[in-house]
Amino acid sequence: NAALAHFMASYGNITLPVPALLDAYFRQCSIEASCADLALAAGFLARGGLLADGSALLTRSQAKQVNAVMLTCGTYDAAGEFAYRVGLPGKSGVGGGIIAIVPGECTLCVWGPGLDRRGNSVAGVSGPGLDRRGNSVAGVSALDRFTTLTGLSVF
Repeated sequence: NAALAHFMASYGNITLPVPALLDAYFRQCSIEASCADLALAAGFLARGGLLADGSALLTRSQAKQVNAVMLTCGTYDAAGEFAYRVGLPGKSGVGGGIIAIVPGECTLCVWGPGLDRRGNSVAGVSGPGLDRRGNSVAGVSALDRFTTLTGLSVF
C-alpha cells in the first residue's frame, strides 16, 4: 500500500502527504466491528440509499450503482461465482467479513477469519451448508444456503 501510494503521488494523483494518508487508511482498516455492526452500517444500500431515520445518504440511483459494483467485483476474482451461487451484491474484507445486500429487504453479514486464495472468507463463500433439498453438503456457503432456503436473490 505504501509503495502504491508513493507511486501514485509521483504522478500527481495524490496531493496529500503520503504518510498522513497512509496513517488514515491503516486506521480505517483497523476498525473493530461485529457482524451486526457491519450489517447495520450497510443497511442504507438495502433501503435504496436511505438511512434508518429516513434521511437520504445516497440517491436511489447511486445505491443501485453501488450494489451493481458490489455484485460485479465486491468479492474480487470470485465475484462471478458469488453472483451465481448467492445471487446478491456482496463485499468481502480481509478481516473475514462479507456483507450481502437484499435490496428492499435487509443486509446480511457473515464472518470467518480464514481466507481463501482470492482473499474472501472461507465460511462466507465456500463453507458447509445445504443443497436445494436441505441436505448437508460441503462447499456451500452460509449466504448460498440463505438465498436457497429463502428464495431471496436479485435474479
